[in-house]
Amino acid sequence: MILPKVVIIELGSQYTLLIERALRELGFRSVILEPKRVVEWLLVNSPKAVILSGGSASCYDKDAPQPPHQILVWGQAAKSGSAVLGICYGMQWLAWRLRGKVKAVLKKKEYGESSIRILEKPNGIFSGTPENQKVWMSHGDSVTKLPPGFKAVARSSSGAIAAMQKGNIWGVQFHPEVTHTPFGKTIIQNFLRFAQCEKDWKPSSIIESIRQAAMEQLGKNKAVFGFSGGVDSSTVAAIMAPALKRNLLAVTIDGGHLREKELIEVRRHAKAARVNLRIIDAKSRFNKVMAHSVDAEEKRKCFKKIYLLLLTKAARDFGAKAILQGTLASDRIESGATGGAAIKSHHNVGLGMKGLLSLHPVSHLFKYEVRVLAKAIRLPKSVWARQPFPGPGLFLRVVGVPATLKNLDIARWADARTREILERRGIYQNLSQLVVAYIGIPTVGVKGDARVYGGAILVRAVETSDFMTAKGVHFSEEVEEEISSALTRRPEVVRVWFDPTKKPPSTVELE
Repeated sequence: MILPKVVIIELGSQYTLLIERALRELGFRSVILEPKRVVEWLLVNSPKAVILSGGSASCYDKDAPQPPHQILVWGQAAKSGSAVLGICYGMQWLAWRLRGKVKAVLKKKEYGESSIRILEKPNGIFSGTPENQKVWMSHGDSVTKLPPGFKAVARSSSGAIAAMQKGNIWGVQFHPEVTHTPFGKTIIQNFLRFAQCEKDWKPSSIIESIRQAAMEQLGKNKAVFGFSGGVDSSTVAAIMAPALKRNLLAVTIDGGHLREKELIEVRRHAKAARVNLRIIDAKSRFNKVMAHSVDAEEKRKCFKKIYLLLLTKAARDFGAKAILQGTLASDRIESGATGGAAIKSHHNVGLGMKGLLSLHPVSHLFKYEVRVLAKAIRLPKSVWARQPFPGPGLFLRVVGVPATLKNLDIARWADARTREILERRGIYQNLSQLVVAYIGIPTVGVKGDARVYGGAILVRAVETSDFMTAKGVHFSEEVEEEISSALTRRPEVVRVWFDPTKKPPSTVELE
């Protein structure tokens, strides 16, 4: 196996996997390492580039993440064809360890969109970018004195040093890996070219490496797979099926949380992935718990607990030694499994299966990358173009009241009618995700000249490339009127709301 030539050192940033994503989009593989694993890697591998991630700590704090000293030695001794890039905290750490000064300067703290000015004719990592450009900042500390031999190559509008360089070592105070930095990919690509890295990301090789890595852990043992029929689970199933054959069983759990006609699609996608499928009817089991839960995190945790019990039992009945999951990088990020804040828990992260091996073959990939793999292995469009749907499903789309079977049915009905309208108008196919939720808190309305007291339906659509950020979609007045008219025919629905809020500050799902 050819190992990646780019090393990303994880220093506590929730954007670390976005660095990896940006590299893949440019055609380069990489490996993410915690600081304590770096020395061992350098002893047996010869990377061309090292990237130090951002982080929320201050580099001078006693318990701050500390890359090994060997990185400084390697970076300063590196000849043409090798390079180091520090991002945000990574730049501050480089400056501090190389005898510069870093501290918090109140007037130079920057969060969100900012602007920088290149101090000399753009070259090096800024080659091909304008003298003045927008970037995404998120820092409290600043480099107030450059290390010996370094020069400032960019400053922000606040006057803070935005980029520094000495030989093969670069530091940027902003985040080039996020989409909010328009020339971020160009900057990263220039850095990789400076390090003389060669492109090595190809869907075909990634598919084989996923299969090979999983089989090395599974051997000849059986495995069950939590199968939703979505792009992630269908793709992983199709990748693993040729190797595992009858030793792989796809398991779909129906807890009453699925959308209208979803089991039909699940069966069709299992057939396309060429895996055996078992559907478990667990509506009554889930209803006993969910019919009393209102809090979002409580619902997620309850779902996770029952999901784990049922999947574990299915594994033991099948004689399996492992459970496969279609966990994505974005799931790990939001649940806090890769550094940064925990936004919300995910049912497929941190299951803690006793006596069973837990495998997440695509947990280093983002949704758009899995779609590319789905196309490469020729799964039908209904798989790779399918919108995401959360594991707990409609349980998270009944808001403010318990997710009883009755309330789930209202949410399911409203979702189906809304999708029908948007599909007929040719809108649904262009959305990244549609969320239709039942807000059970009653409000006053008038139907048939009589006072009614009922809940509301919230319709939310977004456009996004990575689901880490998203733009809310505004429908036309005509479309909103048709949806409102259709949904308020249901006796329990008094009003319809439309939510075009961006992510952040909102997440895509309400819960």
